[in-house]
Amino acid sequence: MKPPHLILATIALLIMGAGAGWLARLSANRDLGRPGVRVEAAGEADLLRILLPGQVLDYQSRPVDPMEAELAVLPKDTTIGRRIYTATDGFEIMLTVVLMGTDRTSIHKPEYCLTSQAWQILDRSTLAVAIDRPADYALPVREFIASRLVQQADGTAARWGGVYLFWFVADGHLTASHYDRLLTTTKDLLQTGRLARWAYVSCFATCQPGREAQASERVQQFIAAAVPEFQTTGPATSAP
Repeated sequence: MKPPHLILATIALLIMGAGAGWLARLSANRDLGRPGVRVEAAGEADLLRILLPGQVLDYQSRPVDPMEAELAVLPKDTTIGRRIYTATDGFEIMLTVVLMGTDRTSIHKPEYCLTSQAWQILDRSTLAVAIDRPADYALPVREFIASRLVQQADGTAARWGGVYLFWFVADGHLTASHYDRLLTTTKDLLQTGRLARWAYVSCFATCQPGREAQASERVQQFIAAAVPEFQTTGPATSAP
C-alpha cells in the first residue's frame, strides 16, 4: 500500500491534470483577446511582429532571432520578439516578449527558461516598478536571482550571476504570477467566452557574483523607460 503522502500527491496530480484538460477543452474554438503589447502584421496569414523600441535611455539595441529549439517546441502561432540592449558602458539587457496565439502552451512556467540553460535560481521576490507613462502606476514584476558555472575560452570555469525579471500582460490584465494568469484565463473564459491573449515579458542581465542588486536596479530603470514604448495595457485598462 502506498504511504499516505504518496496517495495525496497522486490525487493532487490527477486533479491538476483533469483541470488542465478541462481548461484546454474550454479554450478550444473561443474568441481570442487582443494583445497587451504593440504588434503589427508580419505579412503572412495571421502572423504578427512585436514592436520593441530600438533605443531605450542610453541603450542601443539589435534584434535577435528566436532559437531553433524554441521554435521546435512552441505552437506555430506563437510570436517572439527579442532584442539585446547595450548601454554605453557595455552593460547588456535581453528583452524578450513571447505572445501566445490560440494555444495556451506558448507560455510556460518561467523557471524553465533559466533551469533549462543550467542556471540555478538562488532567490525569488516580487517587485513593483514605477511606470510614469501614460499615467503613474506600479508594474508587478517577479525577479529571480540566478547563478551559473560557465566554461571559458581558456578551459577554466567561471561563475556568473544573473537577474531575471518578468511579468505577464494581456488586454486589460497585468500580473507577475504564473498562477494568477491561469486563474484569470479561466475566469475570462467562463464570464466572457474569450481567451485572453497573454504575453510573457522578460528582461535578463548577467553580472559578476555579488553585483546582482546593482544589476537589478539597472534593469528596473530600463523597464520603467521601455514599457511605455511597447506595452499597451496600463493602469487605465488593467482589470482589478
